[in-house]
Amino acid sequence: MKILVCITHVPDTTSKIAFTDNNTKFDVSGIQFIIGPYDDYALAKAVELKESNSGNITVLCVGEVNVEPTMRKALAIGADDAIRVNANPTDSVFVAQQIAAIAKEDQYDLILMGRESIDFNSGVVHGIVGSLLDIPSVSPVMKLEIEGETAKMTREIEGGQEFIEVQLPVIAGCQEPIAEWKIANMRGIMSARTKPLKVIEPVACDKITSTLSYEKLPAKGSVKLIPAENAEELIDLLKNEAKVL
Repeated sequence: MKILVCITHVPDTTSKIAFTDNNTKFDVSGIQFIIGPYDDYALAKAVELKESNSGNITVLCVGEVNVEPTMRKALAIGADDAIRVNANPTDSVFVAQQIAAIAKEDQYDLILMGRESIDFNSGVVHGIVGSLLDIPSVSPVMKLEIEGETAKMTREIEGGQEFIEVQLPVIAGCQEPIAEWKIANMRGIMSARTKPLKVIEPVACDKITSTLSYEKLPAKGSVKLIPAENAEELIDLLKNEAKVL
């Protein structure tokens, strides 16, 4: 089985976010970058499938040279080889077109990625890739099993779950609890240094979006603590100040 795992290179959720150049660029100074948490689930599931079904895992990231430490971590966790598309991931369509171009060339049985990245949270890349490749795309996938040429998935929907069976190849946008995150051991870290990491140039595509500026969320307001025995005051504040009643 050939599995392609698409990962993102994103700021750690504990990072303090700031912008430069009149709020038009993200300030990367002092930022710790990680594999996107949902992508970590996708990678962990790929490793489990490889262990039970054998095969090969290729990890793919669209990014410049600074993403390579993140990709090496994915190799240490269990991917066999890696492909870096040498470009700044400007928008979802651009990223999807790069993934689709590679998938068309190498004919993967299964394409796994997180349900969304945690920086832009668009959650549409898997769907666009599916459209470009004309293969099924399912998200958010909470459970995935492969039986022969059939993928059996459990997908989260509003108010419940949906059970899906589809023939390979298929794209899955993953989330918990599809698998438990894997932690690279020393042997994996050492072997990751020599695993192949191929760098390719992006395919040409039209730029359809541009970022005008960024804006931070407003600061959180102060918190009012009301004694448990003073329910009337709490109700009054909720009704007349917060206006939620």
